[in-house]
Amino acid sequence: MLTHTTNTVNTFGRNARIGAQVTAQGLDGTLEMMGATMSFPRNGEIYGENEPADYLYKVISGTVRTSKILDDGRRQIGEFYLPGDIFGLEVGSEHAFSAEAIADSKVLVIKRSAVEALAARDNDAARQLWAMTGRELQRVQDHILLLIKTAQERVAGFLLEMADRIKTSNEVELPMSRQDIADYLGLTIETVSRTLTSLENASAIALPTSRRIVLCNRTALRKLNA
Repeated sequence: MLTHTTNTVNTFGRNARIGAQVTAQGLDGTLEMMGATMSFPRNGEIYGENEPADYLYKVISGTVRTSKILDDGRRQIGEFYLPGDIFGLEVGSEHAFSAEAIADSKVLVIKRSAVEALAARDNDAARQLWAMTGRELQRVQDHILLLIKTAQERVAGFLLEMADRIKTSNEVELPMSRQDIADYLGLTIETVSRTLTSLENASAIALPTSRRIVLCNRTALRKLNA
């Protein structure tokens, strides 16, 4: 996808020169000077698996998921990205996962070559880019460790992670469906639903709606996630 962004390349190049002058604002602020905002509808594809990784992306509003279809036909979700998160960072020249908007979303699109050029001539920007890459690697490692745990441990860990990332008190409005959660945790949707009900019966959480979850006992959830 994103072949429709070709006409914005000149804008990216012009803004890259501006971005090099504003690194004191931090890399996030610089990226906003360099990029263009695009809108994607619910379930709209932002980029596909194995497509050239020519751009980086920052979620402005909405939520994005990355996923791939496994050889047996199952979908594995790699990560969820919330407002403020940057995604599309790749080691190679192609995307390992596809990316779709979970809900109507606005995404900042930045030319990868412009970011690399900025990092090459600005040490502070390079350090921040390395830190950003390190955080993404840490998320991948945490996800791998989560997938070897029991179903209850996976769901508890996921709820704690979302509560921390959404930065609410004890009530979390999840933007993703239970099927998305199941595909992220490597479980069936039935197992996710049963586990949520089990946690509710144990008074660890409350379920006012299918997506609104109240963390009633974080200590108990942390013990499950230990």
